[in-house]
Amino acid sequence: MSETYLSTAEIEARLADVLASPRDGGRVAAIVARPGTDLRQRRAEALLSPEAGMEGDRWLAAGETPEQQISLMNVRLLRYLAADDEERMALAGDNLVVDLDLGADNLPAGQRLRIGDAVVEMTDAPHTGCAKFVARFGADATRFINAAERRALRLRGRYARIVEAGTVRVGDRVDKVPAA
Repeated sequence: MSETYLSTAEIEARLADVLASPRDGGRVAAIVARPGTDLRQRRAEALLSPEAGMEGDRWLAAGETPEQQISLMNVRLLRYLAADDEERMALAGDNLVVDLDLGADNLPAGQRLRIGDAVVEMTDAPHTGCAKFVARFGADATRFINAAERRALRLRGRYARIVEAGTVRVGDRVDKVPAA
């Protein structure tokens, strides 16, 4: 099956919409668990915990660090890259697909978010497009999101660690937690 990939110009033309994502008060658009390598399960809800990450996700078994416990990606960009195909969107492998500005200016490392009943904390762990991302969404998309001039926008997404356990559901709000 041959996929259609967006060109750099097509992605650039949609960037303004991605950058117009809410800076606070966003929403969870999709939840995806990765039970094994290259396996994806779309879910209506998921339990997050500091000890185990997302229930049913391979994070703990994969040996990833606590700074990479859970990943978030912007739904607007992912919808464009996947041509609105929900199954193809899940291939990105990000646990929470959200309508929220994930850029470093809006969400610096240490910023906490309440997502449903859970609280996560943004980390500085790099999240970049890899060979699998190229295969699923194209070389132009990968170059575009990884470009030095756009790196702070965190277009490929963000990693976070879970600081308070809770259930997250599709449609839940995503709110910044004020600093204590």
